[in-house]
Amino acid sequence: MKSGYFIEILSRAGEVQHRHQVTDLPIRIGRAYDNDFILDDVHTAAHHAMVDANADGKLVILDLGSKNGLVHQGKRQTEVTIDGHSVIRMGQTSLRIRSADFVVDEEAFDTSNYGWEGWPPALAGFILLCLISLSGTWLTDTEKFAAVRYLMGLAPVLAAVLIWCGIWAFANRLFGGHTRFGRHVFIAASGMLIAQLWSYLSSILGFAFSWEFLSRYGSHILVMIGAAGLYFHLATIKPRHGRGLVVTTVILSLLGSGLMLMTNYQRSGKLADEFYMTDLFSPSLRLSKNHSVDDFMSAANALKADVDSERSKIVDQGDTDNDAE
Repeated sequence: MKSGYFIEILSRAGEVQHRHQVTDLPIRIGRAYDNDFILDDVHTAAHHAMVDANADGKLVILDLGSKNGLVHQGKRQTEVTIDGHSVIRMGQTSLRIRSADFVVDEEAFDTSNYGWEGWPPALAGFILLCLISLSGTWLTDTEKFAAVRYLMGLAPVLAAVLIWCGIWAFANRLFGGHTRFGRHVFIAASGMLIAQLWSYLSSILGFAFSWEFLSRYGSHILVMIGAAGLYFHLATIKPRHGRGLVVTTVILSLLGSGLMLMTNYQRSGKLADEFYMTDLFSPSLRLSKNHSVDDFMSAANALKADVDSERSKIVDQGDTDNDAE
């Protein structure tokens, strides 16, 4: 069995930035050049710590009288018994020490799907964008057909997506090593398509069954769709951080919905969005029971009574203020 130890410098996220092999114990660590492992950190001592085996054969790391000491699990200590998972901070440097016989985890399944790279996802994304833009223009076009109107509707959509995906591709190149521009285009286009389909579906169902909650709270589904798109963008950059990314996107989704609710309450005194329908549909799509004119007038009279009551309170309050003056 191969002997020796490996000292790993870790990033704040716990990723290995540098790995150095040392053959024998003890291992002296510090900024001085006579150490077995040299730290380039001004917050560490010239001879900061030493790693050795104790009487039980376990690895321990000892502080050699440094000012900043050893920090393990958030606490400063002078001696720490370590295993292959222990992270020790010296100054502003986090490190981990593992023996050559350390048992690593099983091989992770590659979910990156490298076959879905380059022009195929980019082409699929641009086709989806064209369908989204052109169908939206067609549904709202009430004039004689003119190709320029469709092109004018398509151009800003393509420009916005190119800028958005360009930013993600730059981040992917910076943190993931590859741009994957095409995949980000496909993710953005898929998110826009799902959001548009939800808008159409919720409008049709709300009109057909008089489901007001779809108009009043349907925007929160759009927030969830946006959060899901953000998850897939981030997962493209860091595919092995799935659980953390899910937690992050759920938190962002909740924050977005909460902010929307607070904005509505501040503006109108209600948590729900204003009730209106942005699309007009054929009366044949109505499946909900129609209300009679008497029902409508009764509801209108009740609303008028509430408004008159609120108005009288405001007038009485104004009269009271005038009398006080």
